[in-house]
Amino acid sequence: MRILAVSGSLRRDSHNTNLLRAAVEVAPEGVELELWEGIGDLPLYDQDLEQGEAPASVRRLREEWSAADAILFATPEYNGSVPGGLKNAIDWASRPKREAALTNRTAAVVGASEGQFGAMWAQADLRKILGVAGARVVGTELPVARAHERFDAEGRLLDHELLEQLRLHLETLAAEAAPAEARTAA
Repeated sequence: MRILAVSGSLRRDSHNTNLLRAAVEVAPEGVELELWEGIGDLPLYDQDLEQGEAPASVRRLREEWSAADAILFATPEYNGSVPGGLKNAIDWASRPKREAALTNRTAAVVGASEGQFGAMWAQADLRKILGVAGARVVGTELPVARAHERFDAEGRLLDHELLEQLRLHLETLAAEAAPAEARTAA
């Protein structure tokens, strides 16, 4: 099973990108977790750009997100919600309507912030945005509060309990993304 890991942060030393790197380390057996980068390459969503061939960065997003069995999103919290770049990527992935990369795509959400709530508002908003865009959002939020205290200088997650929660989150995502016949046989 191939799961894309998409960080909503463009920062070089992003806590959310580091959280996804930790997810790669605890991915269940049989799950390949691949960090997807490219949000910063996308133009602002403009329906006029869909007339004819979409920009190359948009085509790449749509192809790669469509090819994934599931997507794990990690979001920071900007002004109480998701960052604009992540919302923009989801807007592109939600089009064209019936052929969109997010249509029926299984997705899960995690988030990290330096505050005490671990990007909970952003995670709730992202779950709603993904659902409206056509994704099948599974699991619950996984907040990482005071993220600046949870990672070492190299960006490794130090909290073993949080690593276990992340592993369980991935297990749920992988199980929900498995074909229906595999879920009923288990």
